[in-house]
Amino acid sequence: MRLAFRFRVIPFVVTVALVVLGVVLGNWQTRRAEEKLGIAARLVERGEQAPVVLGEGGGVDGHVRVESGLHPTDLEYRRVRVTGEWVSQWPLFLDNRPLNGRAGFILAMPFKIAGSDQHVLVLRGWLPRDANDYARLPDFQTPAGTVTIEGVATLSAGHVMQLGGAGALKPGMRVQNLDVDSVAKASGLALAPFFVQQSGQGEGLVRDWPAPSTGVDKHRGYAFQWYALAAMAALFFVITGFRSGRKQAV
Repeated sequence: MRLAFRFRVIPFVVTVALVVLGVVLGNWQTRRAEEKLGIAARLVERGEQAPVVLGEGGGVDGHVRVESGLHPTDLEYRRVRVTGEWVSQWPLFLDNRPLNGRAGFILAMPFKIAGSDQHVLVLRGWLPRDANDYARLPDFQTPAGTVTIEGVATLSAGHVMQLGGAGALKPGMRVQNLDVDSVAKASGLALAPFFVQQSGQGEGLVRDWPAPSTGVDKHRGYAFQWYALAAMAALFFVITGFRSGRKQAV
């Protein structure tokens, strides 16, 4: 029996659109997976590098001063060390930050770099919410005087869903999300364009920071689904075309 194929314009146009859509979105998800692999590689590489010293005292023993022109993106995921004093009158509480199934906050506070007018916004750690009093903010300790802290530089404090505007920032405020520019504007402090996730234990804060999720497998799975859609659309067009052609020949 001679094979016959019936070509129809509208199904062909729809098929082409689906194939293009599937390939484009599949390629996009593949690129996202490659980007996340790059992030994972940077996490490992930068975690093994010597700490960056912020402010005076950098440039010694392999350390790097942030004033040397190091870009914030070059600092991301790098270990940092900084000496200075806490700006204790400007605590901020990042709300809806659960840890191990418990509701709580992340405490953020500016830190004045010694010998400079520059500050850095430090994510000091996690504090539990009072289960009996939702409005009550947790107690915490702040060391007085000059101290040296260590941590990891990050460009984001994380993001949670937020309904409506946050309003003007005030000291001791509970917020859903936080960015450096807003804190600098509200406080009048000169802030470096990144956060520091403080490491180590102390002051009653939990500093169990989760590693950034790369989600490579998720992107690869989405890419497979989009490529599969493109292949199925093309296959469906071919099969239905031959079926229609066979019926037409009979």
